[in-house]
Amino acid sequence: MPHILTGNRLETGDVLWWDGSDWTLHIREAALIEPAAIEALIAEMKPAERINDLAAVEVTVEGGSYRPTTTRERVRAIGPSVRPDFALPSLPVDTI
Repeated sequence: MPHILTGNRLETGDVLWWDGSDWTLHIREAALIEPAAIEALIAEMKPAERINDLAAVEVTVEGGSYRPTTTRERVRAIGPSVRPDFALPSLPVDTI
């Protein structure tokens, strides 16, 4: 089963997805990663990134889109499950 890499930006809490060269806010831009390469990629990133909770997410590919196999990751990919007008907007990193 294909996997993608996710984490959260420390400064804002934003859910991020690895696109193969950088982090993106959009799951549709994530890069598929071979399961055998995931642990090494996470170990390589941990000291250098200001991203926490790095994890591999198992996905299915449906019509060119990724669908996480767990409900938790589907909610993270879509956004908060509460009313959006109650959510605090993320601040730009340079304002913190």
